Amino acid sequence: MLSTVGTHESWRKEVHRPATSTHKWWAKRLGSVFRGIIVAATTEQGGDAAAAYSCATRLTGTVVLDPFAGSGVTGVEAIKLGATAICMDINPVATLVQRQALQPWDLAALYDAYARVERASHAEVDRVHRTEDGRTVLYYFWVATAVCPQCAVKVNLFDSTVYSKDAYPKRKPRAQLVCPECLDIQEGRFDFKAAICAAGHEFSQAGPVERSKATCRNGHSFKIVSALGDRPPEYEMYSKMVANARGEKSYEPITQWDRALYMECENLLEQLPDSAVLPRGSLTSGNNTNQALKWNFREWRQFFNARQLYSLSIIATAIRDLDGLSAEREALCALFSGALEFNNLFASFKGEGTGAVRHMFSNHVLKPERTPLEAHPWGTPQSSGAFSTLLKSRIERAHNYKEAPIDLTVRHGNVARTAELSTSITAPLREDWMNLGTGGAYVVTRSAADTGLADACVDLVITDPPFMDNVHYAELADFFHSWLREMRPHADYPSDDTTRRAGEVQNADPAEFGKAIEAVWVECERLLKHGGLLAFTYHQARISGWARLIEALHRAGFVVTAIQPVKGEMTTSVVKAGASEPSNLDSIVVCRRAADGATSPHSSLDQAFEYACAQLGALRDAGVDVGKGDVRSVVRGTLLAHLAAEGVTLDDACQEVVDRLASQAVEALAEGQRPRAVEHTSTRVDGAADDRQLALFGG
Repeated sequence: MLSTVGTHESWRKEVHRPATSTHKWWAKRLGSVFRGIIVAATTEQGGDAAAAYSCATRLTGTVVLDPFAGSGVTGVEAIKLGATAICMDINPVATLVQRQALQPWDLAALYDAYARVERASHAEVDRVHRTEDGRTVLYYFWVATAVCPQCAVKVNLFDSTVYSKDAYPKRKPRAQLVCPECLDIQEGRFDFKAAICAAGHEFSQAGPVERSKATCRNGHSFKIVSALGDRPPEYEMYSKMVANARGEKSYEPITQWDRALYMECENLLEQLPDSAVLPRGSLTSGNNTNQALKWNFREWRQFFNARQLYSLSIIATAIRDLDGLSAEREALCALFSGALEFNNLFASFKGEGTGAVRHMFSNHVLKPERTPLEAHPWGTPQSSGAFSTLLKSRIERAHNYKEAPIDLTVRHGNVARTAELSTSITAPLREDWMNLGTGGAYVVTRSAADTGLADACVDLVITDPPFMDNVHYAELADFFHSWLREMRPHADYPSDDTTRRAGEVQNADPAEFGKAIEAVWVECERLLKHGGLLAFTYHQARISGWARLIEALHRAGFVVTAIQPVKGEMTTSVVKAGASEPSNLDSIVVCRRAADGATSPHSSLDQAFEYACAQLGALRDAGVDVGKGDVRSVVRGTLLAHLAAEGVTLDDACQEVVDRLASQAVEALAEGQRPRAVEHTSTRVDGAADDRQLALFGG
């Protein structure tokens, strides 16, 4: 049932769970699944957890902690169920997102603050996005350039000369073409073979760029990054999309007026006072920043062109200068920060018939864009990803949801949006966890390895920890932080140069990952009441990540009592599509304290193996997509958890045998069979394993 409603939610998280969608955060989990985890964790043995999910369950007095709170999904679902929520995250941008998800807004006060910002900035931002005859420019199209190292010819870095087409081009074949030589534009078809521009240049659909290389008109091929030297690429405008008074759109060439207007913005940017809000800080080396650094982007302000910096600074300064530190002012800070994702040199054009702007994090990395799109940052009703349009699509939608939450349930075999199952999210944020009483939320930026909370004060720990080697959130969050640190959204928002912190769990080194997450699990074990439960969702492509996670739990005093596969993120995401074995499922890892008498639920490795395969087979039989990566991850986790509980060291030899069993499960499930354990796996071990452990795996 959770996978069914989760699949439905995954296609439009921002519609079904808008409270946690006011701002970008990575790997946002499914609210339906976390509602299910919380109600299942509080359902009595033998009770009907699915029924509890689908009715107005109230968990008054239950304290739920999320030590890796991210976008606030756990906190929102806990509050909706009447529980008390404690949300912690080491990153202040994540805390800002959680605060928007959980704190109420006075909508009249919010509109008033928005109107003051509009009066201070809208007219000027609109003025620098206009044509000579006064029409609004929705989007400017730019292309990066490089100089051929052999002949010094400038190359416009197009990989395709079709710069705009419909989302369904076979249905609507009309497209916009650009000459890669002189930037002349014309209308044509998306599948054209050859065209001639006004200057007589003949060109085909392929541009001068293929992957990391470009070819100049003299036939010299070169690596783009090498040609840049030690500077970021330069850019040139070549087209604009204009809207007239009737709302009709047209593609038009860039004129001298457009170039002069842009030069004016360059001058106006230089004249801004020192007190104006602008992004501060430099990039530092990291897993998700190195790609931008390779293209010589050294400072965060280089992620924007001059008109973007000038326009965004006017809006940000107006927000910063609003009186007081109200929840409504904070919401506008978050709204502005969210708009940055669509208004920078790393954003691009998606095409007609869809949201026009492809935001900069569509690949979860700081990937330089060779053909960036410059949007109108304040926006019009026809715009995408603008400050004014996001007010309605994010803030207003979140406000309405918080006042009257809607949940997804299964009714008569179909997923339905159901009201009145949850309480409203209207309690103000608490400043001190000791004053939570029997409701509300405490949200704080802090390492979960040192929470500052009292012993045995938490009933449940429900979370989604960072994966070992996936997206490094802090490296990406610094893009937003470079502006937010100047705006001070709330009293506790830091002014540090970066959001990176010692104690971050994410680390590509398995040993360091294990050490960092163990410190958090140790703290969670201390905080849980007798009989309390830890449950979290997890997916890891590398077995070493699973091994270090399980070892950390074992050393912290936890026993894994169940691993249950469930629907994860949207299957068709760009990141998943690029994986060798794309995943569709997460594992819900359920843990209880060894001090409370918890033991492995399986009598042998054979039984653990068959349990994992039965779980996966049941989902597959119910019509849930179960991929190879899902099978491998769930089987690995289940077997490693059982072995750790039996005292087996999860060394390389152990992991090799577990991987062999996981591959067996992959092959069997791929053929539609229910796997059975191979002979000579393990039997139950009494006491801690020693050198005899290899005998468990039959040599």
